[in-house]
Amino acid sequence: MPSPAATQEDREFAFSVRDFQFLASLANERTGIVLADHKRDMVYSRISRRLRALHLKSFAEYCELLKSPQGVEELGNMVNAITTNLTHFFREKHHFEHLRDSLLLPMQQQGAKRLRIWSAGCSSGMEPYSIAMTVKNSLRNVQSWDAKILATDIDTTMLDRGVRGEYMIEEYNNIPPEYRGDVECQSREMMTMSDFLKSLITFKYLNLLEDWPMKGMFDAIFCRNVVIYFDRATQARLFDRMAELLSPTGWLYIGHSENLTKVTDRFELVGRTIYRRVN
Repeated sequence: MPSPAATQEDREFAFSVRDFQFLASLANERTGIVLADHKRDMVYSRISRRLRALHLKSFAEYCELLKSPQGVEELGNMVNAITTNLTHFFREKHHFEHLRDSLLLPMQQQGAKRLRIWSAGCSSGMEPYSIAMTVKNSLRNVQSWDAKILATDIDTTMLDRGVRGEYMIEEYNNIPPEYRGDVECQSREMMTMSDFLKSLITFKYLNLLEDWPMKGMFDAIFCRNVVIYFDRATQARLFDRMAELLSPTGWLYIGHSENLTKVTDRFELVGRTIYRRVN
């Protein structure tokens, strides 16, 4: 039996099984995201905002809009609505400590001057800014390095936030004290990342299922809490493609609930959700 909250009578908009199946199919076709039946209430809640913004009366009308020529633009809004963007600065702190100790400091000792890191599924930008802070505070004379961080996401709204580099002041405490010199507290509510941190990062739209314009090679890839939305076959293809873009000894960081067991043999586990390319 559906919960009372899930019944049509309690809903602002009519939302049929056919509506959900259409939206789930469209999302999977265009983004690879798998929306199982238990996601129906989540889809209803998030897409309802689009119906209100468009002054539509039902999900059936919304589905018809997506099928029309005018639906091309709305598809991006739909993807933005259903994509989860839970993140904060230095989430899974051990990844940034490993990045410092196992990549950045050894590169500096070896006299390297070129650094490339990819944040795949960067959300609002807190992950790439955490990477940038780690880079700036780990490398001597970082201004003389050819250091670049690519930050990509399918959610254009989140990318815009990343470009602005503005975040709620509540996030300040998630930043280690030694890294806070690149954060300007504008008010009691907002803080902004420094211009230097912004200069290290390039924010770009990217649908992981489509062509990847970058040629590599990356020294590290962060792909955390992204592939949980994909089926295993899609995960395998994505990680194999990432292996091709990593340097021979490159590092891959994935989410706390993810693992590559029976997904790909291109990486070996070397730490908690930390992998090294092996072939």
